[in-house]
Amino acid sequence: MLNFKHLLPFELLIGLRYTRAKRKNHFISFISFTSMIGIALGVWALIVVLSVMNGFQEELRSRILGVASHIEITGINNQLSDWPAVAKLAMQAPTEGQAKGLAAAPYVMAQGMLSYSQAVQGTIVRGVLPVEESRVSDLSQHMKVGHLEDLKSGEYNIVLGSDLAMLLGVTVGEKVVLMAPQGQFTPTGVVPRIKQFTVVGIFQIGMYEYDSGLALIHLDDAAKLYRMGDQVSGVRLKLDDLFDAAEESALLSNRLNGAYFVTDWTQQHANFFKAIQLEKRVMFIILALIVAVAAFNIVSTLVMAVTDKRADIAILRTFGASPSSILKIFIVQGALIGMIGTIIGAVAGVLTALNIETIVPFIERTFHVQFLAKDVYYISDLPSKLIWSDVWTILILSFVLSLLATLYPSYKASRVNPAEALRYE
Repeated sequence: MLNFKHLLPFELLIGLRYTRAKRKNHFISFISFTSMIGIALGVWALIVVLSVMNGFQEELRSRILGVASHIEITGINNQLSDWPAVAKLAMQAPTEGQAKGLAAAPYVMAQGMLSYSQAVQGTIVRGVLPVEESRVSDLSQHMKVGHLEDLKSGEYNIVLGSDLAMLLGVTVGEKVVLMAPQGQFTPTGVVPRIKQFTVVGIFQIGMYEYDSGLALIHLDDAAKLYRMGDQVSGVRLKLDDLFDAAEESALLSNRLNGAYFVTDWTQQHANFFKAIQLEKRVMFIILALIVAVAAFNIVSTLVMAVTDKRADIAILRTFGASPSSILKIFIVQGALIGMIGTIIGAVAGVLTALNIETIVPFIERTFHVQFLAKDVYYISDLPSKLIWSDVWTILILSFVLSLLATLYPSYKASRVNPAEALRYE
């Protein structure tokens, strides 16, 4: 019968035996165990934190672009004439003449004050064409009550964010008063323009900024209230690929000869995504130091193991083992400690990252806490997106640090003099 042990290098077999062998000095085994657990915790934390950061970036981008647009074209003084011509020009590719974008929609953007009973709240008012708006944003998919199409010209209907409706204390069917800051002159002085609107819908994006500070009305009603006439504030574009927005925005600006202001989502919300990227790098460095500290605990383990095994090393040398073989034995022992810790941490980290949207609500319900208050943070739940390239980077980093930690004590073991080691045995 074939014995596979005979096919393996004896350095590997002895290194494996030293790793699992019981020692007289239990302190060495304790340090090995703590090193292994430390590496596992560091790898677990790295995978979970990076997955959460990736999830935040993905969720933030999807929620922002669910309300905002890929590209916006605005005119001077927030006024744009003949928006259909501008939209048609913007939708054409510069050379092929084919549509580069998926859709275009006009909008009127202004500030306003909503009041109901004794409650008063400032808000951003956006005038939209419901059908066109549904093509450039996901607002219609986030309606809790009512439909975006309930906004009809001349009926002075309004759709509110869920938190804005709660702050005002209104529900669908009730009437709110919208005050425009642009005043009108009367014999008694300048007074704001006031119009009563009927609440026909409530939306919930999941971002407090929009849910508490955005109200939608029909484009024609907004133009009348804010005295825009036939003009709009701008045109919103949706592209085939949102990551082409920066390049397409620059091309579009040149094509329009600088007559309009062209901005894209990467410019409007650049600080959010830059902050997330910076935080991700910083957290990676900080948590990688945890792995490094745990990995270099292997140095202590192996130094004590070398001292404990000096007689064994001397006997191996007298039987013909070379210094390089002794070096390999202890590298195997230390690398195995790092590998086991890395694998345990990787399995725990991947399982946690894939189930964090279940784990966090369970902890919140059990201990009656809330990690992310929606009136403080842009996102009130904890998202997670596992990227396997991050996992492999963490695994390689952890194993390399563990391997580096074995070099010095393994080298010292290879330099043990057999005669001195056996003198007092």
